[in-house]
Amino acid sequence: MTTTTATTRHTILTTGPVWRVGAIAGATAAVVLYAYGSAASALSVPMKAGQIGARAAATITPGNFAVGTLICSFWGTVLAVLLARWAARPARTFLYSTIALTLVSLVSPLGAAHTAVTTKVTLVLAHLLAAAIVIPVLTQRLAHVSRSSFVEGRM
Repeated sequence: MTTTTATTRHTILTTGPVWRVGAIAGATAAVVLYAYGSAASALSVPMKAGQIGARAAATITPGNFAVGTLICSFWGTVLAVLLARWAARPARTFLYSTIALTLVSLVSPLGAAHTAVTTKVTLVLAHLLAAAIVIPVLTQRLAHVSRSSFVEGRM
């Protein structure tokens, strides 16, 4: 990797529009989680889980990992854009909010009915992996928010 490439990536992630940085982070996380779901299946992790209180478990596919990641990343990006516009400290507010939301998201896999312990652990790790990819990237971008960005239409 050249210095120019590293500088360009750093510039995009710190000065690009928040929505674009969120889309890049979400897409990256979706690809990683798809691979993670595929690896879990290949390692014979039982890929069936039930919702809290469900009578039966449903099959989980690698695509489910990716789609779930894209949906949550979309809403995380919406939150980031709103905080960039209206929060006094958008990076700090985003970081604390998304950590809390990540912890709340763990209730679902931990409370999943008719689900093997190995599957629950796999799902919890998936939530944490997605958060570890998306949250730092958007937090870093929000740390570089300037109010003049709104005048220029870059949010």
